Formats: sequence, structure tokens, C-alpha cells
Amino acid sequence: MTLAEVQRAYGARAAEYAEHLGLMEAVTETDRELVRSWAKTLTGPVLDVGCGPGHWSAYLHALGVDVTGIDPTPEFIMHARSAHPPVVFSEGRAEHLDVPEESLGGVLAWYSLIHAQAAEVAAALVEFARALRPGGGLVIGFFEGPVFEPFDHAITTAYRWPVDALSILVREAGFTVTETHTRTDPGVRPHGAITAIRTVP
Repeated sequence: MTLAEVQRAYGARAAEYAEHLGLMEAVTETDRELVRSWAKTLTGPVLDVGCGPGHWSAYLHALGVDVTGIDPTPEFIMHARSAHPPVVFSEGRAEHLDVPEESLGGVLAWYSLIHAQAAEVAAALVEFARALRPGGGLVIGFFEGPVFEPFDHAITTAYRWPVDALSILVREAGFTVTETHTRTDPGVRPHGAITAIRTVP
């Protein structure tokens, strides 16, 4: 899938997505605690990459984090600005963050790379590393599986990742992996998460 195709697919269902998934009540407490604990370790501005309807950005903002949300789908940015006016949102994409080198304290990429092929994920991780200051933090949420493979997602084709395989890409991009998590909740696909720190040169 091209970025334009993903944008169109999400744009067509942005209101539906925001209604059902664009609120923190739809997020498990386990995931909220993971991101909350991660945020406490950060110093400096944070970018919520692929922010969608903006609920994670609003959550971080409520914790006192200097956060900006970016997403390639204009309909999501319009919703996020309306629903969460204290937070700054703008259109943007993972592979080109449009921020100065080493300017960020953290990057949240929560299910924002699930529609990207392996080479695109690798490129996004390199861009995250460029934008993060040494010691800055990264957290990724994704669909977990035994092999890297596509599947039919409700919006458009998505990919599952083995934690070990995605961790290798994270390390190759310039990070030290600090934690990995997997979980399968009733009625949903297996979940994975990785936290990492930008390696100090």
C-alpha cells in the first residue's frame, strides 16, 4: 500500500475510527501504564507519530508532556484539533518528521507503522533516530506474530511483526532496546510493544 492509499482508506472512515477507537477508554490500562511510565523518563518535546484522532497526544499533554501530534490523514488532524484544542497537531509522516536533528526527547509510534512494509519501517526508524537526542526515548506499538506477514486489517492491509525481528531493525537504526512486551487479550489480535533509547554515540 502506498501512503496515499492508506490516507484515503483512513480518511474515508476517520469519523467511525475516532468514535470507536479514538478515546483512551478504548486503550487497555496495561498500555496506558506502559506509555505513562515511559513518558516520565523523557526530557524535551515529544512527537506522537501517526497520532490518528489525537487521543494519545491528549493523554500525554494531560501528563504535562510537551507533545505534538502528526498524522498523514487530514481528516484525523481536523478531528484531533477539534477534540483536543490544547494540543498542537499537524499533517506529517513517519519517514519525514520535519524537525531538526536531535531536537526531540521522545517519539511515540503507537500502531502508526502497521501498514508499512519492512523497508519503510526501517526508514522510519532511522528518521526517528535522526530526530531524537542521544538518550531520547522511543516506544512502538504493533501487531505481533510469529513471522513478518500481511493480513487483512479493517481499514487496509497491515503487517504482523515478530518482536525479535522488529527489535533488530530498532537496534540497526541506532537504538538500544530496553523492554519488549507481548500480549493477547480476548477477542483481539496479539499485541507487541518495544521501548528503546537513542544510542549515545
